[in-house]
Amino acid sequence: MLILKRFLLLVAVFAALPVMIFAQTRPGYSTSSEMTVEQSYLQESVELMIIREQSRTDSRDMKLVALEYIGDAINRGNRSDEIRAALEYLSLEGVVNMTRENGRVVNNFPDVRKAAASYLGQLGTPEATTTLLKMVNADNEPMVITEAIRSLGKIGTNDAELVTRTISWNVNRFHNLNPDNFLALSALDAFERIAIANNGIRDRSAMETIVKIAEGPYIRPVQDRARTLLNDLRVFHAQNQ
Repeated sequence: MLILKRFLLLVAVFAALPVMIFAQTRPGYSTSSEMTVEQSYLQESVELMIIREQSRTDSRDMKLVALEYIGDAINRGNRSDEIRAALEYLSLEGVVNMTRENGRVVNNFPDVRKAAASYLGQLGTPEATTTLLKMVNADNEPMVITEAIRSLGKIGTNDAELVTRTISWNVNRFHNLNPDNFLALSALDAFERIAIANNGIRDRSAMETIVKIAEGPYIRPVQDRARTLLNDLRVFHAQNQ
């Protein structure tokens, strides 16, 4: 019933949009320049409302559509609080924000969280970094954590070495019981990006993690990537001393 009500609301919004725009374009309303600005603002407001409603439905497919709209908005330069809030909700859904029916979690959609992690990396704000750190600490799906780590590397910030320590902790928690090559590779790529953005890495746990990957139960290309990164970091620090 709730899903139906939300769907009908979206239909009503779409139906009303042309009418609202037509009303703004009637003769004597305003200049063409002002109409263009107001129409753009109206369209963005409606889009944000749709994103908010779609992201909070129980439908996985609707959430994925909301993420497509979010991606379009970010590509147009929209990094508003509404976009960030929708991404934060989607990125933690099923892990922190859980809906249960008969004791079973019914909103656990790893592909939704993975897509949200990717868009948070594109968003690139300090708030996005905070949400990504929550994701890697709370999630148990390697593919979600891998994408979140990749996005942390894209953003590149590492205040108080919090990002590198969090990445290291996550690699280590999988290393002993279920080593994951993709997760390890994303960590190596993130360490490299963070080193470039911050004139090196001085976090001891990150160095230990890179060594552990180089010598651990990973495929040869991942081990070689870790060894190459260790050498590159050594050279990088020597050049910046």
